[in-house]
Amino acid sequence: MENRSLVNIAQHSKEKILYLLEMAQEFEKHPNRKILNGKVVATLFFEPSTRTRLSFETAANRLGARVIGFADPKVTSGTKGETLKDTIMMVSNYADIIVMRHYLEGAAQYASEIAPVPIVNAGDGANQHPSQTMLDLYSIQKTQGTLENLNIYLVGDLKYGRTVHSLITAMRHFNPCFHFIAPDELAMPEYYKMYCDKMGIRYYETKEFNAETIADADIIYMTRVQRERFTDLMEYERVKDSYLLKEDMLFRARGNMKILHPLPRVNEIEYSIDDTKYAYYFQQAHNGLFARQALICDALGITLDDVKNDKTIIL
Repeated sequence: MENRSLVNIAQHSKEKILYLLEMAQEFEKHPNRKILNGKVVATLFFEPSTRTRLSFETAANRLGARVIGFADPKVTSGTKGETLKDTIMMVSNYADIIVMRHYLEGAAQYASEIAPVPIVNAGDGANQHPSQTMLDLYSIQKTQGTLENLNIYLVGDLKYGRTVHSLITAMRHFNPCFHFIAPDELAMPEYYKMYCDKMGIRYYETKEFNAETIADADIIYMTRVQRERFTDLMEYERVKDSYLLKEDMLFRARGNMKILHPLPRVNEIEYSIDDTKYAYYFQQAHNGLFARQALICDALGITLDDVKNDKTIIL
């Protein structure tokens, strides 16, 4: 049987990404349906989450599915010693699809290899976050009118930031030019720079973050320095406030420029920016509903034609 799991955005071709973005557009037109009536979606979150978990659960509910799962692993049999394999196999008995976030890199890949139902990776450690990438791509396409030939500035925690790692992988199809802005301690890992070289993706690195540095950006993608990824808290304290985007840094910004952030925001974007035309991070989070509706349906074998011809739309 075909494995329809989504573990890594690298598994999707350019055509498949555009296909899913078109499906997300259909769901934005009509998000409330019964196309998943009778289906059960399990959300297993071994790490804290607000937006990802709630948007997946809202996506499922708005499509008529029922949702089971947990947001705190302390309330599961994992505290009794149950293995991830046993948890996945047991939940597969009850659900048609599993959405999983886990603190271990590679956990989603492992789950997809043993589960009899599709697995959607909602983030595995510092590795990948493909559903976030789909909503990022949807947001970029909506605001720029294209995914092609864009200047994308990635700022902050590029070492542990799984969202930026996934975005680089997905954008390989669209001839981007990346600018990596980070302190030495949080610089983009060599693996991803080698990946850019292999794929012919242009990139520049700098530690400077000012109005001149970001003047040519189409997208500024801010990231949070993730305390939970550090084993040395002194190192975290040194870098936690490395980069703050201030409103007075935007006076040279392009008119089309938009600021994205996977959220939660801690101290990366000045609050006064929220009211400017450049801020798009809250709309970006809203777009997650439509992108995740598309991902759930695709994993369950529902096609774009099925969505376009759906007779269960609730107006």
